[in-house]
Amino acid sequence: MRKCLLSFASWALLFCCCSWITQAEVFTSIGQMTDLLYTEKELVQSLREYIKAEESKLAAVKSWATKLDALTRTSTADPEGYLGHPVNAYKLMKRLNTEWSELESLVLQNPSDGFISNMSTHRQYFPDEEDKTGAARALMRLQDTYQLDSEAFSKGKLPGVHSNVILTVDDCFDMGKTAYNDADYYHAVLWMQQALKQLDDGEEAVISKVEILDYLSYSVYQMEDLPRAIELTRRLVAIDPSHQRAGGNLRYYERLLLKQFSEQNQAQDQDQPASEEPIQLGTYMRPKDHLPERESYEALCRGEGVQMTETRRSRLFCRYQDGYRNPRLLLKPMKEEDEWDSPHIVRYLEMLSDKEIEKIKELAKPRLARATVRDPKTGVLTTANYRVSKSAWLDGEEDPVIARINQRIEDITGLTVDTAELLQVANYGVGGQYEPHFDFSRRPFDSNLKLDGNRLATFLNYMSDVEAGGATVFPDFGAAIRPRKGTSVFWYNLFRSGEGDYRTRHAACPVLVGSKWVSNKWFHERGQEFRRPCGLTEVD
Repeated sequence: MRKCLLSFASWALLFCCCSWITQAEVFTSIGQMTDLLYTEKELVQSLREYIKAEESKLAAVKSWATKLDALTRTSTADPEGYLGHPVNAYKLMKRLNTEWSELESLVLQNPSDGFISNMSTHRQYFPDEEDKTGAARALMRLQDTYQLDSEAFSKGKLPGVHSNVILTVDDCFDMGKTAYNDADYYHAVLWMQQALKQLDDGEEAVISKVEILDYLSYSVYQMEDLPRAIELTRRLVAIDPSHQRAGGNLRYYERLLLKQFSEQNQAQDQDQPASEEPIQLGTYMRPKDHLPERESYEALCRGEGVQMTETRRSRLFCRYQDGYRNPRLLLKPMKEEDEWDSPHIVRYLEMLSDKEIEKIKELAKPRLARATVRDPKTGVLTTANYRVSKSAWLDGEEDPVIARINQRIEDITGLTVDTAELLQVANYGVGGQYEPHFDFSRRPFDSNLKLDGNRLATFLNYMSDVEAGGATVFPDFGAAIRPRKGTSVFWYNLFRSGEGDYRTRHAACPVLVGSKWVSNKWFHERGQEFRRPCGLTEVD
């Protein structure tokens, strides 16, 4: 009995390890995922032609086509808006990774050269298993950050957004299984519980109640809730008495519970039934992770805990900024608003025109690749789960629009862009985020900073509005800055002494609904000596 229990856990751990070793490129950009919608639409059209050729043999395939045809018409009418809903993005991953493969197998029973050729051509661009699980993890990240219960999520009820997008029993089961395979039993419980609830409510599904209870009972056991694990396992055994692992696990759980009661010198009430209440968000404690300010960071993302007092607000002003009488800004100065007093953060209005934004996106989209971070120990650029987006770098020499924007940034800030980094463009997809981080490097500096010095300041351009989520937050002093298309925010990362301002630790909150496009310019110290002179104290 005990041997069966351990083998089940060992299998899950092995699967989890393998999935990390074979990690593939994740679709972390809404901008690039829109191409998948058009690919899917083309596949539907190819499927239509195949149906016409073999109508009598393909009744099952025709039902697929009808469903997907309506879906793609809706999705391609407004691709970014459609993919802005995280459930749509997840279901797109799932369709192209799983359901289209099932359809291909069905068609291969009586192959049609045209359809199979079309599928083969497009398959190289399909998301793989890691992309699908990445999308599932993104939904769980949104669930945690914005405190969304699984039932509301499964019905498409997001804050301020209501749609007819739903997660089926099988979708919820797949979500739970993704978490289970990562040994993330907290989320496995939430999603397996939701799958069970929808199945108990009469929803049809491919997955069976036995399979759901098998995963759910073991996950609850891992959350150290023995009474509920026993109750769930008893339900499983009642449905399938021959289930070998369930029977062994039940006896093991009961012995453990009896041992606990004995150690606590308590009498076990055999007649008292275990709780059958649904497992809700908050039933179990969410496991701690690497981020010390996790709670404050996520609260700010939800709009909670913002430290904007009336006293502080009274110190914020708006003004016209002419770049210290810069000739290019005299006739049309920039509108500047204070976002925060200390550290000083300002927002510039009408920084980028819609035409300029579209040009930047046009140049960046073909080059978007998974954003990287520098490993503090090795200095090597690598991808990380705490930064989920795609980015590209644009040089001012490759297009007049980029050169003009670089010049405008220099005029506004008074800092030279000669030693600044290229314009970085980023697009955040489903659950896209960048957890709390510093833009400057802490001593000892990386080798790439020895020439031009540390990152002195950050100029961040918002190139899209975001329906929900996606704020830039500063957990240290409780600020939350919402994206507003065409505007930019600016702050210094270093004091005048060259010391890092640790208050500027900031984060890009996960995008809940929408597509977030930003671009940024990082200024370095060299070349700024006379533009921003040193101060006399460490914190000037």
